[in-house]
Amino acid sequence: MDVNDAHDVTQAQAGDELAFRRLVERHSRGVFQLAFRLTGSEPDAEDIVQETFLKAFRELRRFEARSSFRTWIHRVAVNCAYDLLRQRPRYKAESLDAADKDGAQGGGIEPEADGASRPDRLAFGAEVQGRVRTALELLTPTERTAFVLRHFEGRSLEEIGETLGLHTGATKHSIFRAVQKMRRALAPFVGPAVGIGNEGLEPGCSAGL
Repeated sequence: MDVNDAHDVTQAQAGDELAFRRLVERHSRGVFQLAFRLTGSEPDAEDIVQETFLKAFRELRRFEARSSFRTWIHRVAVNCAYDLLRQRPRYKAESLDAADKDGAQGGGIEPEADGASRPDRLAFGAEVQGRVRTALELLTPTERTAFVLRHFEGRSLEEIGETLGLHTGATKHSIFRAVQKMRRALAPFVGPAVGIGNEGLEPGCSAGL
């Protein structure tokens, strides 16, 4: 665990509110980014940040330094996001089938040539971002979280498994299912433009999110 986190966790567990405030300041941005990528909504992400640190404050004395504070707080955030995501209606799978057919008939949407105007490139980028968000909605909460942690944040399988409470095999399976769904959703739309290959989106790719 990070030295600063270790010190502040110890102090906060002893009742030091300033130490807990330092933990909040150090990790609130990361929690917000994770929550936003999971929900696609700034208001929802802000609510999740507040709920995450409220729960963390209540349960901090139960935290044991077997993992990093960052992993632990992100797991709390994931649980909060799960509660919200489970309340949302799921997109029907048929929506992707229709999109696939449209893409096949029209040949897909390809990036403009290098000489294209900047507004055109920005418009295309916005379409890609919208498609990514729509595709993420098709994933289960576990698949979406595994995908976000792996391909947006570049986390290791061990970190993802610890965050989700899954064994390595189950973690790999969740990522695999998510990648297959994302490839199916995005390939007809952008082809190789966002780095979709046999392994799906490469770790660290943000797709503008």
